[in-house]
Amino acid sequence: MLMVPDVEAEDFASYYGRAVVKPPPWGHEVAAYLFLGGVAGGSGLIALGAQLTGRDALRRNARLGGLASVALGGAALVKDLGRPERFYNMLRTIKLTSPMSIGSWVLTAYSAGIGVAAVAEVDRLGSRGSSRGLLPLGPLRPVLQAVEPWAGWEAAAFSPPLAAYTAVLLSDTANPTWNAMHRDLPFVFVSSATLAAAGLAMVTTPTRETAPVRALAVIGVVGDVVAMRLTEARMDPVAAEPLHQGHPGQLMRWAERLAVGGGLGALLLGSNRAGAILTGLALLGASAATRVGVFEAGIASAKDPRYTVLPQRRRLEARRAAGVTDDSITTAG
Repeated sequence: MLMVPDVEAEDFASYYGRAVVKPPPWGHEVAAYLFLGGVAGGSGLIALGAQLTGRDALRRNARLGGLASVALGGAALVKDLGRPERFYNMLRTIKLTSPMSIGSWVLTAYSAGIGVAAVAEVDRLGSRGSSRGLLPLGPLRPVLQAVEPWAGWEAAAFSPPLAAYTAVLLSDTANPTWNAMHRDLPFVFVSSATLAAAGLAMVTTPTRETAPVRALAVIGVVGDVVAMRLTEARMDPVAAEPLHQGHPGQLMRWAERLAVGGGLGALLLGSNRAGAILTGLALLGASAATRVGVFEAGIASAKDPRYTVLPQRRRLEARRAAGVTDDSITTAG
């Protein structure tokens, strides 16, 4: 007599109807942090490129956009944690095997660099060619001006990890859909961060300085679409189902449409101010839809035992077919 229902049946359920994998208790604050972290990470690299090529408006807007994104994202993260001191507690140690621990330090290091660079930009807003600045810094102004370029480099150094570590954080779990994406999700998140940061720069910066950003946006669109398609192709078909169903499926479809539309806009309309704004908004929307869609798909997959058990059964059968019988998972039955 079977102790549990046949896992191949359409109406399969786990013991007492409970989920096999407990869904993470994360709300919309975490989804917002995923998106804003991508915006901040991409903005740090764009700011450094503008710093090196003398694009003052692009540098300023990218730095301010990066600071605003990381501040809002940090606030969303702290709200999800419940108490601010919990974030401080994560900084009391460094655990190299924990994406959450490493991510907390990456977020803090990026915030320090982009914060110093953004303060220098704000102070410069009131100078108008004089030695006086907008902020009452006094003798600290020469110090700020001296460390500003290095702060830009420091923020850029931590930008790629900031854009990608949340993908590792999600996929390094037992969540069926997220775990099935573990090999490729960082590439998806880096591409979506590129779209978001390029989109923000196109919205906020005059077109005379955004030619490199438009090229970056096109590259990001290609990377985003290709990475997402390859990710789904390498996933177990059952684990990929939540990416195509319900609200997550709608978000993922719109993410691809907005990304393609934004890429075409960057190519054809990017030199026009109104066109650049519309294109930038499309790219921002594509990035947000991708990250929120992946987030919600993972939550949905953890609630249905089918997405946990059927991929496990497929992996077990594949091991047996390959003749593997001496590990802790496969038996010789």
